[in-house]
Amino acid sequence: MDIRSAQKRAWQNKVAKGFNTTDIPLEFCLLQGEMAEAFDAWRRDREDLGEELADVAIYLLGLAEMTGFDLQDEIEAKMANRERRRRLSHQPRRGALTYKVFSGKLIHRPPGPSTPHSRMCAGR
Repeated sequence: MDIRSAQKRAWQNKVAKGFNTTDIPLEFCLLQGEMAEAFDAWRRDREDLGEELADVAIYLLGLAEMTGFDLQDEIEAKMANRERRRRLSHQPRRGALTYKVFSGKLIHRPPGPSTPHSRMCAGR
């Protein structure tokens, strides 16, 4: 089953069983509850971790349908974007010029107080 089909199937199940289909904040809370249950299953080394993760996925698919997003398209776009991004793996020397490659563009960042991080940490 692909993600798009699973999203439609999760939605059809919600509608058929009379589950929440309109209250988006509630759905986020329910999703968070399922995440907590999955974490608890992992932390306690329970055998039902896979089932709990499936619950998380089902709630996420339903939420995507409620908010009008095709989760398959969103995931494919995000993964393609991540594959295009490249970052330098080393930490630059103090005073060295740093570069960041994002979406095929090379961006030069001079060192020193002009970077947001150095401005934030200047008073420490």
